[in-house]
Amino acid sequence: MVRTGSTTAILAAVLFGVSTPLAKLLVHDLSPWMLAGLLYLGSGTGLGLVRLVRGLAVSAERGERSIRGTEWFWLLGAVLAGGIAAPVLLMSGLAVTPASSASLLLNLEGVFTALLAWFVFHEGFDRRLVAGMIAIVAGAAVLSWGGSLDIANGWANGWANGWASGWGPAAVATACLMWAVDNNLTRKVSLADPMDIAAIKGLVAGGVNVGIALALGDGMPAVPTMIAAMLVGLLGYGVSLVLFVIALRHIGTARTGAYFSTAPFVGAIASLAMFGEPLTAGMVAAAVLMGIGVWLHLTEDHDHEHVHEEIEHDHPHVHDEHHQHGHDGPVTEPHTHKHRHGRLRHRHAHFPDAHHVHPH
Repeated sequence: MVRTGSTTAILAAVLFGVSTPLAKLLVHDLSPWMLAGLLYLGSGTGLGLVRLVRGLAVSAERGERSIRGTEWFWLLGAVLAGGIAAPVLLMSGLAVTPASSASLLLNLEGVFTALLAWFVFHEGFDRRLVAGMIAIVAGAAVLSWGGSLDIANGWANGWANGWASGWGPAAVATACLMWAVDNNLTRKVSLADPMDIAAIKGLVAGGVNVGIALALGDGMPAVPTMIAAMLVGLLGYGVSLVLFVIALRHIGTARTGAYFSTAPFVGAIASLAMFGEPLTAGMVAAAVLMGIGVWLHLTEDHDHEHVHEEIEHDHPHVHDEHHQHGHDGPVTEPHTHKHRHGRLRHRHAHFPDAHHVHPH
């Protein structure tokens, strides 16, 4: 499952990374609030329409299941944290924080995501995973810095100007924390249909952000601009989030967040082609650091004896070493239904999916 998880996480990062320079083409025609709202609305509306076209009961046919029970509370928390609180905090902080400081602070999302996953939600990790995460986040930090050679003065001036505004950098950092909370709470519902999750998050977050924009005096943009923004949101936020949720299922929150932290590099490469921006030393250094981090994660071998306690749950699955139950008739795979796992002790390479949540 690591191949599926890593591949979908990287594809999610590619889509989100490319959406950044595309959104830059629209930022002169839209306020930040309206742009954020339309991106989210494009995600929710587009995925919702796909869901309707394919049929309201299509989840089971695709081997997926609907959101159930307490999962609605986890999803509500994720939407409130990442779709509403985070954008409000980010826009407020950006208004009084220099771009250099804000760019560096945004890299805290990956760090906060991993720390929450490891120490609050008790996801397993080892030194190789930590080293890979540090390398990827360091690459994103170098890229955000813009390749400045005067590191000492750059850091000093960036932080001095940033903290002179008082609460600005704190608001940006808190936005990163809210997105980290969002990532970890979304992991709690990742066994449900990822298209439902992404559509609901997009519709709620988009509606709130557009509402804020209108309350602040913005008007609705021209139809071509609105459609363009929503199409970018559908791919960069909607499809990207669907892939992100699938990755969460297979490799857990910290690893998915680390792979997703390569998105700034993807955006920078896309900007080279779209805007003719120069190739900088920072981009080369970022590519090396992120490459090392991804390699460390892809070659991770988390293998030890572990115990599966008896459990009954419901999620998409195929009949593998963890799913050895029978059916009354022929079935297609993957499929979803309630099934029971007996207690099992064995050893194999594994990652923190739904069946490997044991302590380390």
